[in-house]
Amino acid sequence: MLLWFIGFAAIALLAFVLITFNELIAARNGVRKAWSDIDVQLQRRHDLVPQLVAVVKGYAEHERGTLSAVAEVRARAQASASVAQRGAVESELATQLTRMLALQERYPELKASGNFLELQRELVDVEDRVQSARGVYNDAALGYNTQIQNFPELLLARLFGFRAADFFQAQERAPVQLSG
Repeated sequence: MLLWFIGFAAIALLAFVLITFNELIAARNGVRKAWSDIDVQLQRRHDLVPQLVAVVKGYAEHERGTLSAVAEVRARAQASASVAQRGAVESELATQLTRMLALQERYPELKASGNFLELQRELVDVEDRVQSARGVYNDAALGYNTQIQNFPELLLARLFGFRAADFFQAQERAPVQLSG
């Protein structure tokens, strides 16, 4: 009877370990997939930056400082490694882009440019998608972090090296406004 009980306990423990490990892997992969969705949208934003800079440069040659700042922050954003770093630099990039878009008020011919208006619309669309993807990612990170911190899952999470996911936090800023 004791041998049967020990065998049953060993099988139950093994089942718990396997099921919990697989759940932790699924949660971690969910966080990675959600980050990938953010990364796609951020890359779309990064791809728009040189186009916007080129259009603005054609109309507002005197704004070299603003255009240089946008290009420099874009480069830093693409080089950022961690989620926390990326959030801070992406917030700075969004601020710089807002400043660049505000140049249309000083340059009416820029405001009337079809290329500028189309790029501005694309940027607004990307910003909306980034915000949506950020919410999905942060929800996945919260679920995963909660799972690896709950007892008894935390024992397996520590044993197998599962680490908490950073949240993707962006600073609150004024929304990009479409002109016209």
